[in-house]
Amino acid sequence: MSRDELTLNDRQAGHLRHFANLSRQPVNDWSFMQGRGTGQDDFGGYRFQMAYMAYALALAHRHRLPAAPGVFKPVFERLLEKMLLPEVWMYWARVGRGGSVFNMHLSAGYTEDWNPVGRDNIMYSAYVQSMALLYHYLFDDDRYAAPGALTFKYWSFFWGGKERRFEYDQTSLNEHIYWQMVESGYLGVACEPNCVFQICNQPAILGFRMHDLVTGGAVAEEVTQGYQKAWAQFGRLGANGHYNMMLSQDTHAVRDNAGNAPWVDAWCGTLMNMWNRDFVHAHYPAQIADWLMHGPDGTMSVRSAERPQVMGQTVVNDDSDFGWAATWASEMGDAPVLNGLMQHADRFMSPSWRDGGFHYPRNDVQQDADGHRTLVEPMTGNVLLGYASLNVPDGLWRLYNEPWPASRHREPALTRVDDGVDVLRAHVEQSTHCLHFTLRRCAASKGGFDVEIGRLSAHGDWTLMHDGRLVAQGAGNHVHAAHGFNVCATQDGIALTCLGTSALQFDLAFVPGPA
Repeated sequence: MSRDELTLNDRQAGHLRHFANLSRQPVNDWSFMQGRGTGQDDFGGYRFQMAYMAYALALAHRHRLPAAPGVFKPVFERLLEKMLLPEVWMYWARVGRGGSVFNMHLSAGYTEDWNPVGRDNIMYSAYVQSMALLYHYLFDDDRYAAPGALTFKYWSFFWGGKERRFEYDQTSLNEHIYWQMVESGYLGVACEPNCVFQICNQPAILGFRMHDLVTGGAVAEEVTQGYQKAWAQFGRLGANGHYNMMLSQDTHAVRDNAGNAPWVDAWCGTLMNMWNRDFVHAHYPAQIADWLMHGPDGTMSVRSAERPQVMGQTVVNDDSDFGWAATWASEMGDAPVLNGLMQHADRFMSPSWRDGGFHYPRNDVQQDADGHRTLVEPMTGNVLLGYASLNVPDGLWRLYNEPWPASRHREPALTRVDDGVDVLRAHVEQSTHCLHFTLRRCAASKGGFDVEIGRLSAHGDWTLMHDGRLVAQGAGNHVHAAHGFNVCATQDGIALTCLGTSALQFDLAFVPGPA
């Protein structure tokens, strides 16, 4: 990892704080997250925003702040808690009955189904699965493996009778999705009934891989090999060279990306790169060239497809073309395109700070008087541009293919970080056995300002320095001498207080513990 990757700039720290701020909103307070669509049916729904915030957190922890689990773990937990709220998944009772142009001829065979992961709906189930397993892998915490840890429940005093309750955990949900994949012949699990999207099956593959890393299995390899063979008869790309969007289960008719919609290519390419990198990289230049637009002073934007007319209605959907283009460029390591898109966003999409968090606020106006794109969906402004900023080249590929050693979870790390602290750097330099970290108070936060360095109890002598000056020294979780920053012993290490809004650099040298 490069030095640049291991240090956050102000905006990257701001994106992380914006994710944390959204995760802390009260139950069913979806402020700043509502999109143009109705009923959580579309691609800007709460489930997508929270899932890709979690993915961005995973990438930032893996590649940028590997020794700061305390920054990410509480946010992950809050996002997963929100993912299980009925407001996120109740759409399935309607969508699961069919009635769209893709399945209305089959609607007589569908019934109202309140279990949001029981059949189809991989556009929700795979995100719960992958988030829970990412959490286990990243934080070495199996809390979502407990029976009923992933329970979907709903009851109303006003209608519907007794509580609807569906209990799962990360293992049972992963197994359920795996068998759905097998039964499909590895073509994939449907989103809406009869609709198998390439995009929506990629998160399940990520979940399978995280399960393999935790358990030692090889399910992801089996599924991706089966997927390759199954789709070979249809082609992952259409005749125009763009990703095929979906396949109908009943007829096996393929719906291609005939309108060259950026989101289809960019979303699919972003995710598929984790296991099919050579293929994705090979087709990226020609695909993005068909819809990338060059603007003034090096800015870049995208050309969205026309909104389709269906049953006499114009489809309203937060496609988030611009945001997905940015995530794809970040995954491809295409710095010129990513920089051009970010320059456009900074110039035409009103970048904003709120409570210490950085984002691009929703704007439903498609373009300004000069034709520059100004449309910002919550999915783009809250999540995807932050994801792109925090990602590194081949970030998902590296998460998938370059697992952390088990020893990572025994190294000293920032295991608890109060809400009022921004962490700009946190990594262990293996050659010198030194934990380097940089802290800064967030002036806009009303939270605490303490940080705990955990996993010290199994190690020997340690010395904590700030800007070359001794702050404290001790052994394990015992403090022998302290000079400022309110350093004190904790059960598994030490805690200190972040004292100022300027960045404070620390170095903790330690004697390695037993292997």
